[in-house]
Amino acid sequence: MTPQDPDPPRPQTALTRVWVRSHFLLARSSSRRWPIALQAALSMFLPVMLFTLLGQPGVGMMAASGAFAAIYLVGAAPAVRIRLLPVIGLAILGCAALGTVLAPWPVLAAIGLVVVAVVMAALHFGFRLGPPGPVFFVLVYGLATHLTVVAGGQRLVDPILFLGALATGIVIAYGIAVAAFLIGRARGVAPGPVRTQIARRPRLDRDAQALLLRVALVAIAGTVLSMLLVDPQRAYWTVCAGIAVIGVNVGRRVAFIRGSQRFFGTLVGAGLFALLGFLPIPALVLPFLLGALQFVIEILVVRNYAIALVFITPLVLFIISSAAGATGGLPVDLILERVIDTLIGAVLGAASGIVHPRATDRARH
Repeated sequence: MTPQDPDPPRPQTALTRVWVRSHFLLARSSSRRWPIALQAALSMFLPVMLFTLLGQPGVGMMAASGAFAAIYLVGAAPAVRIRLLPVIGLAILGCAALGTVLAPWPVLAAIGLVVVAVVMAALHFGFRLGPPGPVFFVLVYGLATHLTVVAGGQRLVDPILFLGALATGIVIAYGIAVAAFLIGRARGVAPGPVRTQIARRPRLDRDAQALLLRVALVAIAGTVLSMLLVDPQRAYWTVCAGIAVIGVNVGRRVAFIRGSQRFFGTLVGAGLFALLGFLPIPALVLPFLLGALQFVIEILVVRNYAIALVFITPLVLFIISSAAGATGGLPVDLILERVIDTLIGAVLGAASGIVHPRATDRARH
């Protein structure tokens, strides 16, 4: 290097630049994303619109959570995905059913939250199901405990009603996936590259063991902190935020970046939800709004997690507030609670990255 050459950037400066850019820059997508985005959007739109037309918009929002099944196994071979999606749907329904059973007892519900997180993570990582990770199994369990809790001597939402609505949403999501598969095959559309090889038997390799340990640590710490310092009914959101940060990614640096993306994306998304809350959204417009949010999420989530969360946050807040029967006004308390819970979960998820050795970062970056 000659005396005229500028000083090379310091490692800390380079890492800061990477961190800042990770919140704004869009990565390239390795495949067409719009087909699965359209399936996910329709899976969200149809049940909400169906029950809205039947005069039960709240039930439609419960059914909307069944759309989460549509975003699983998108990297598997199409025939494999169609064969295994019912298993995913049954697992989601089973987690919800357990949540409705334990909802009246906060301590048991908290223990169930940890058990569901660890068991579903072990199965998910063991079978190598790929993105989005075990987070939505835990989220549906949490929604079930939150919506069917006992308030004033009776359930806030009847468990049978919630499970029936959820099952309807799952069936609709699967029907859309089957229709897309049959249409693609009839038109001779070549399937995209298979990026997820589903294991025939669960096996936890070294990376999967580290991810499972992180999920267990986040589930236990998030639940205990919520029980002691925040609110037992909100423990699932803290745990979900942490598990979402973990995802299926290995590495300390990835953990830190995703934790930061989770918090800042949620913060901006909560602001977007607040802005939408000031608008008089007609009941028949809400299904279109949710479908549009879901479509944008699936387009962006593989390109920038932080930007995707700007749309994920209002989508989930709409589901929670509407399914619980909230009417009129802006749920400011709900927004503030979600920001606080997300901050705690994001910190836990990022901190759990210490489980991975530094060699992992050197090998992957």
